[in-house]
Amino acid sequence: MRTKLDITEGIFPMPVLMVATYNEDGSVNVMNAAWGMMQERGNVALNLTETHKTVKNIKARGAFTVSIADAAHVAEADYFGVESGNRVADKFLRSGLTAGKAEMVDAPVINEFPLCLECEFIEYQDGRYGCGVIGKVVNVTADESVMVNGKVDMSLVNAIAFDPYTHGYYKVTKRVGEAFKDGLKLKK
Repeated sequence: MRTKLDITEGIFPMPVLMVATYNEDGSVNVMNAAWGMMQERGNVALNLTETHKTVKNIKARGAFTVSIADAAHVAEADYFGVESGNRVADKFLRSGLTAGKAEMVDAPVINEFPLCLECEFIEYQDGRYGCGVIGKVVNVTADESVMVNGKVDMSLVNAIAFDPYTHGYYKVTKRVGEAFKDGLKLKK
């Protein structure tokens, strides 16, 4: 037997993405975006409305970064989602986190989040079924603390995922299978 649920705004798990830009005055702005994904290899798609300060900054600077939020900074990540850069100009400063300049784009890298994609702004799409920022990934960096034998070990990233059904965050830490391999045993 199955239980009928209300339609919600997402699929579990949803990534908890920290989208960072520079404001007009050069200060750092960060927002929490759960509605984001890789559109195709090398392109990021973020479902964001033009009312976000972050979208205005992306259009003005032509760049942004996307970091994967981690369990160690869940309060800060949530704060970036519940506070608006349109209302609080120094919200990044209030978070207590630190930032450096991205290598390849005019956007900040949040030092405390271990994995970061540097993106060039491609276009803003606004259509009947959604809207969003499309960016081309031009550089990916990872903190040495999450690297093993030259590769990112996602269990060390301690990424968090958003649960749209109960509004919770969950830690994603354990590898349970091998993509493009485990299913081969079922092929005939």
